Amino acid sequence: MSPTATIPDAHRQTKYQVRFDWAAEGAAAVAADADVVVWVDALEPDGAGATVPEIPGTGAVLRAGLTDPSAVAQWILDEQVRLGRRAMVAVVAAGGSTAAGATRFAVEDLLAAGAVVDALAVRGIDYSSPEAAAACAAFTGLRRAVAHLLTASVSAQELAAAGVATAEIAALGRLDWSQDVTVLRSGSTPE
Repeated sequence: MSPTATIPDAHRQTKYQVRFDWAAEGAAAVAADADVVVWVDALEPDGAGATVPEIPGTGAVLRAGLTDPSAVAQWILDEQVRLGRRAMVAVVAAGGSTAAGATRFAVEDLLAAGAVVDALAVRGIDYSSPEAAAACAAFTGLRRAVAHLLTASVSAQELAAAGVATAEIAALGRLDWSQDVTVLRSGSTPE
């Protein structure tokens, strides 16, 4: 039996073009049939020290944070044009982890995921699940405060306590600062 066989259909959000969920479990739910999966980890945009779970399916996997949502959304729009049809997109927030190893809510990842959903909507990719719409609303409602919220978050405070420079953490909250897109896996969707 495949791991996705135990996931209820509603959790897969398959009737929506843009879906949203959390961590490896969420990726298992929403990514299997996606053309593009966006792994959102606002405090690990370059992958240094970050762990990306095995993402199901054969679609492309991109990494995103607050620094690159517009570039990521444009990459997805270009992929949709290449496909000649609607690209199915799964946005997955990495979340933090507890001492016991469980996934915990990470506000910076929620906001960064919402920034990606918002940037997609600006480009006309906007048939979003309620979960994706809520992440987008969190971002748009707090857009002017995202840099502060990132540096004040539990995850950022943990990094600072571990010796990461405050300026390095703050730089990760500069919205749309980068036009680079990190592709973790190229998709194998036929043209």
